[in-house]
Amino acid sequence: MKSISELTDFYYKTLYPVLQKLEEDRKNIKKRIISVAILYTLIVFGVFFAIVGNFNFDAFIYVGIFYVATLASIYRYLISDYTSDFKAKIIAPLIYEIDKNLNYHPEMHIPTANFNRSKLFTSKPDKVDGNDYVYGKIDNIEIAFSDFHAQKEQKDAKGNRSFETIFQGLFIVSDFHKNFKAETIVLPDSAQKVFGELVGGWLQSNNLSRKQLIKMDNPDFEKEFVVYGTDQIEARYILTHTLMQKLLNYKKKTKHPIYISFIGGKIYMAIEYNDDMFEPSVFHSLLEYKIAMQYVATLHLAIGIVEELKLNQKLWSKV
Repeated sequence: MKSISELTDFYYKTLYPVLQKLEEDRKNIKKRIISVAILYTLIVFGVFFAIVGNFNFDAFIYVGIFYVATLASIYRYLISDYTSDFKAKIIAPLIYEIDKNLNYHPEMHIPTANFNRSKLFTSKPDKVDGNDYVYGKIDNIEIAFSDFHAQKEQKDAKGNRSFETIFQGLFIVSDFHKNFKAETIVLPDSAQKVFGELVGGWLQSNNLSRKQLIKMDNPDFEKEFVVYGTDQIEARYILTHTLMQKLLNYKKKTKHPIYISFIGGKIYMAIEYNDDMFEPSVFHSLLEYKIAMQYVATLHLAIGIVEELKLNQKLWSKV
């Protein structure tokens, strides 16, 4: 797989003429968005005060919610063509430059069944969304990932519906090339970080939504992760010292909470992000090095799991 520096060179040298054209489009769209936002704001709140006559807090809140929701829809509409062009002319070539065997569908996302099979989250989603679906083989290892947003429906006492986020970020599934009968789930160790080792350890041991707690003999790994599973012995076969260190290194690279599970011969990984990682920036230049590196580094991180964790190397014979 090509290095980040090679991909960055490709981004600037090969794609630069396209980037310059997109940069002009970005500037024009930015001006249009600002103009529309100002005009829309004046109209909405001008009409509000003309009708209401004076300041009414409850009415102002409802108008504010309507204003934000509508403005967000207008924003998505204004950038839709620009976003499609960016993904077709920049993201797709970057992916194919990494490996010609990869497929890219910007409007699709990882199947919900994969999310449920991972058992990384105890709630099954009632609503899912996502995009930028990449799948294929690297070094004969099947891998797939996408942006993924899973939500759970909530109802208040009055029956009003709302949706609570279960997970939002990058979801990855890859062939682990091992058969294992048990389930091993690795989660961020938030309990010990918040409550300390004694109380946090007790909370982990009494987590009724998870299987048995499995203690690992790597102190650094234990600080960052908590492990649950259905088989203590098999969990330790999977989480070798080498693999635990690689997962620690991978977490440092992501700089985000990371969830991992080993189920049915596959590894599932969920990396939390608060935004869509492959959406083009409208308010920052595409020619900025930092902006370029965000796209390149994220792609390299997702696809590089095969190389980073050495999934093409058999750690033990199939069972």
